[in-house]
Amino acid sequence: MVLPALVFLFVFSYIPLYGLLTAFQDYDMFKGFFASPWVGFKHFRIFFESPEFGEVLSNTIWISVLKLLVCFPAPIVLALMLNEVKNMYFKRIVQTISYLPHFFSWVIVAGFVSSMLAVDNGSLNMALEKLNLIDEPINFLSLPEYFWTILISANVWKEIGFASIVYLAAIAGVDPTLYEAAAMDGASRFKQVFLVTLPSIRPIIIIFMILAVGNILNAGFEDILLLAISPTLAEVANVVDTYVYRVGFKNSRYSYATAVGLLKSVINLGLLIAANAIARRKGSSLW
Repeated sequence: MVLPALVFLFVFSYIPLYGLLTAFQDYDMFKGFFASPWVGFKHFRIFFESPEFGEVLSNTIWISVLKLLVCFPAPIVLALMLNEVKNMYFKRIVQTISYLPHFFSWVIVAGFVSSMLAVDNGSLNMALEKLNLIDEPINFLSLPEYFWTILISANVWKEIGFASIVYLAAIAGVDPTLYEAAAMDGASRFKQVFLVTLPSIRPIIIIFMILAVGNILNAGFEDILLLAISPTLAEVANVVDTYVYRVGFKNSRYSYATAVGLLKSVINLGLLIAANAIARRKGSSLW
């Protein structure tokens, strides 16, 4: 079983890395990798000098930071709340409902969000009108000031349940005697969360935090591509991944797109190593 797995890993994970060489070439699909001219760091320099560089980098960082601040702690909070539920029937219902969105593709999720926020018969606009909070429907998916909130909310709704599974498993492994000792010392259930539960699952939280920091420039692709359909959202939805898709596939600038994608991966790797080094000082790290 080991040999086929290694062959599979080599063929589909390592051989494709050769394609990264196109970042240093003016790649021509008719000439191939060996005949295409080498240009060194030309495409990296073009990206840095591009008028879209600032916008792309700014949007990517802001969206990534917002996802880190909101989407990362959300599953932890849900796991802590579910751990306090004593009615197992109700707990299983909540878990099933919260897990389900993870298995929906972003096409389905984007369609659901678009339907809910639609100007005509959109449930949110109808609710706001009934509550007399607005006088006329708002086209939420065409206004830049609402896009990041919609994007982050959709990500939380889709992934919060499934991401909480690991934390629930970690909480289940906490020694019950620790809770008994804390209760004997007069700690309430709320205090026990901070004195027992969170310190006990701290290594798991740190490991996932390291991975999250290592993906800080992965602001998203499918979610942004499917939700930011309106041209008016271009200024807030133009991130590295969508930029690579646009210049690489739509404009056929394969070498340039590869260079931008490679630069993003190198930065993410550096952040991962830095986050792991910091975490190692706290006693928990990936390596």
